[in-house]
Amino acid sequence: MSLTDTLRAGVTTRSPEETQAVAAAWAAELPRGSTVALHGDLGVGKTTFVQGFARGLGVMGAVTSPTFTVLNLYRAGEKTLAHLDAYRLSSDAEVEALMVDDFLRDPWWMLVEWPDRFGRGIPSDALHLELYILPDRRHALRLR
Repeated sequence: MSLTDTLRAGVTTRSPEETQAVAAAWAAELPRGSTVALHGDLGVGKTTFVQGFARGLGVMGAVTSPTFTVLNLYRAGEKTLAHLDAYRLSSDAEVEALMVDDFLRDPWWMLVEWPDRFGRGIPSDALHLELYILPDRRHALRLR
């Protein structure tokens, strides 16, 4: 069974490191050109997930939230990870002004926090990952 299938069934983690390990393993499996929309409230671990995903692609430097910059790009050899935080976006014009397509050069992956605010920028074939915290404080990941 692939990790994608496992994520469709749901995965729980007990620590940020476990969440990052799941993300790193998925990055190694997910084909280039993939967009992942990360859904969840503040503090559920979206950036933690992106940090693990970046490690899975081979990114060695610090991976931080682009809340104020909106878009961070990370390179690992020929691979590009576009990490977008759409929390502060409020219109399609702001989305278009980012010119994200200009940064998506093969091979690339794009992870988007707050995808509902990214509007038409989310490709129709994007994968949608829900992140949430369970009552016992474990974190849950489920691909819809």
